[in-house]
Amino acid sequence: MPRDAAPAQGQPAPDLTTSPWTDLDEAGNGLTVDNFLTTMLSQLVTALRSTVTKPYAEQFGLTVPEWRILALLAHAKELPFSELVTQSTSDKALVSRTLRLLEDRGLVRLTSAGNTPRKKLICAITEAGAALHDQVMPLARKGQAEVIRMLSPQEREAVYQGLRKLLRAQG
Repeated sequence: MPRDAAPAQGQPAPDLTTSPWTDLDEAGNGLTVDNFLTTMLSQLVTALRSTVTKPYAEQFGLTVPEWRILALLAHAKELPFSELVTQSTSDKALVSRTLRLLEDRGLVRLTSAGNTPRKKLICAITEAGAALHDQVMPLARKGQAEVIRMLSPQEREAVYQGLRKLLRAQG
């Protein structure tokens, strides 16, 4: 039974104060798929995308992938296509389609670099893209802060440090 599901009639309610991760052995005995880190993170990302990111992106006529690409380019100013794919955590096809839509709106500029058949595509934010980013960013920060502030300062520190540690270990 998922940890947050209602118990069946006659069953005791799950203890939500204990973690199945606390005494986890190397084999992962006792873990169920609903308590896998990957499952829980995927569920959280999906929920946050719908409740936090999508509303402010749509307010400015952007899809979530468009906002993600625009925000990455605003931060970096320009990136090779391959690096943008990596940083966006999206597949090449989605990044390519999204870039073309943003280019059509004058928010990004795409240029080819090199004289080989496999030219490097350079993606850059335009002035219009940067201006739009600057309008959206205060709402993005506010939405993210609202979610993060649901945790106590100690929980925030633990989650942040734990996620950073896991990211470093996977990189």
